[in-house]
Amino acid sequence: MRNQQSQQGRGFGHGPGANMMIQGAKVKDFKGTLRRLLTYLQPRRFNLIAVFFTAILSTIFLIAGPKLMGKVTTKLFEGAMMKFKGVPGAKIDFHSIGEILLLLVGLYIISALFSYLQQYIMSDVAQKTVYDLRTEVNEKLARLPLKYYDEHPHGDTLSRVTNDIDTIGSTLQQSITQFITSIVTIVGIIIMMLTISPTLTFISIVTIALSIFVLKPIMMRSQKYFAAQQKSLGQLNGHIEEMYTGHQIIKAFGHEEKAKLEFNEVNEKLYNAGWRAQFISGIIMPLMSFVSNLGYVLIAVVGGIYVTKGFITIGDIQAFIQYSRQFSQPIAQTANIANIIQATIAAAERVFELLDEQEEVKAAVNRVNLPVIKGEVSFEHVDFGYKPDALLIKDMNIQVKPGQTAAIVGPTGAGKTTLINLLMRFYELNGGAIKIDGADTRDMSREDLRKMFGMVLQDTWLFNGTIKDNIAYGRLEATDEEIIAAAKAAHADQFIRTLPDGYDTVLNEDASNISQGQRQLLTIARALLADPAIMILDEATSSVDTRTEVYIQKAMTALMQGRTSFVIAHRLSTIKDADLILVMNQGAVIEQGNHNELLAQNGFYAELYNSQFGEEASAV
Repeated sequence: MRNQQSQQGRGFGHGPGANMMIQGAKVKDFKGTLRRLLTYLQPRRFNLIAVFFTAILSTIFLIAGPKLMGKVTTKLFEGAMMKFKGVPGAKIDFHSIGEILLLLVGLYIISALFSYLQQYIMSDVAQKTVYDLRTEVNEKLARLPLKYYDEHPHGDTLSRVTNDIDTIGSTLQQSITQFITSIVTIVGIIIMMLTISPTLTFISIVTIALSIFVLKPIMMRSQKYFAAQQKSLGQLNGHIEEMYTGHQIIKAFGHEEKAKLEFNEVNEKLYNAGWRAQFISGIIMPLMSFVSNLGYVLIAVVGGIYVTKGFITIGDIQAFIQYSRQFSQPIAQTANIANIIQATIAAAERVFELLDEQEEVKAAVNRVNLPVIKGEVSFEHVDFGYKPDALLIKDMNIQVKPGQTAAIVGPTGAGKTTLINLLMRFYELNGGAIKIDGADTRDMSREDLRKMFGMVLQDTWLFNGTIKDNIAYGRLEATDEEIIAAAKAAHADQFIRTLPDGYDTVLNEDASNISQGQRQLLTIARALLADPAIMILDEATSSVDTRTEVYIQKAMTALMQGRTSFVIAHRLSTIKDADLILVMNQGAVIEQGNHNELLAQNGFYAELYNSQFGEEASAV
């Protein structure tokens, strides 16, 4: 269950638990983050002012409704009473009532128009603000060094780019206008209630305060159980995910009963926490209704006395009851929006943390541009460590001539991948220099530097699209003829043509609809199409069949032809013909030379080779 616990700790994901997790996030600097978020709204301040005024106008016209309805009730009541008393010429003034109703309809229409205008303007503000924020984050991701991606979980970064920015957008779109409307409604209702009766207004406010006082401890307790419910839900989801993804292993070791017991245990916890949470939260509405009804009864009794004594009209009582009923809704909305804003600031803080990450060192102003690349590569007294105080590579010196194949061998953790990362300038050196054709790579732009290289790695990367598009990723302007020629050179054309749609076959997101070996051949075709001066190859073929391995080896040989190549070697038998073999251990190149020279030294390489050759021989 380690996976689900780590995800729960980071507080990202979709589903019912996501919002609660975000709301539970603690904000380190609320005011600072809020100020920074407001800077994104600064360019649209006039639109926000328009939203503010349209919200006020919409609410004012809406609030006037109960008062006018009260007047209609009063006129109907007075006319009916006069007729009942037998007053000569007494009648109900339907003309005046009609005028009031027409005015009421007009106010509601105007209110709706202003409300529509408010939402329209705010939609534009929210979407453009989120657009700017997403653009800034996307540009930031392109400037971040590989170190950031190595040190941060991909899911967390993805959550910041999607979930957190969506949270900000939703709040801007809905909560800001709701907040303005709720505040204006609260103020407007209080004013309207005071115009009718200060005494009844006091009773209404006391009732609201009493309901908050009664409900607060219950709400606090329900939050505790909801948190427990979400925790148990996360554990259950994690358990189910592990059990289903590892069902073969569970069956193989006969642990079905154990898995069921674990499920029942977690499910029981979820049931208990969920039952308590729902039960306690279910008490809230009846209690709130009970307190509100007490206030309603009190208002009706006091109001009835006031009507009999002529202090206020019966229509005013009707209007006041409507206002008192409306009063609790904006208060509840405001409290809910306060929680949403807290969650939004937490989300914004996570986005700003990403935007504040240290970027790659900028390229030199007077950068070098090599018109013709020969492919000579040299490491001169290179020092490097992932941490400044712990160097992994010390005083490394390597010289690879144009067109040579340099194989990099060594045990796991020796520094083979690190050397490639330094060559591509994914990490900055602590000392020394890496030069291509005599030019320091730090004096080149990263774009120009990385255009010199082609990469074919063991972990193939293909995107959701056609096979043709995936090969063309090496050179976007390539023609169909050039794409097919690259596929033929990579020995991929034959299997591509056996597919139902050939080159137009669409690969799914992880390209699982073709085999591992076929994926590798496509990445080689892509590299051939790019036609780089220097190649980086990870020649691991342990996960493919023998026939496909032969195709891959032939394709890699064609790929290295006439190019300077760096090969991360796993099977030493495949790099016997390399011009230079770099033997690495614990971050240092401890031996270098060709195959025969290194065997003659009878050192670390000879030991590795004889050990591996012995294993292969015994396997035969």
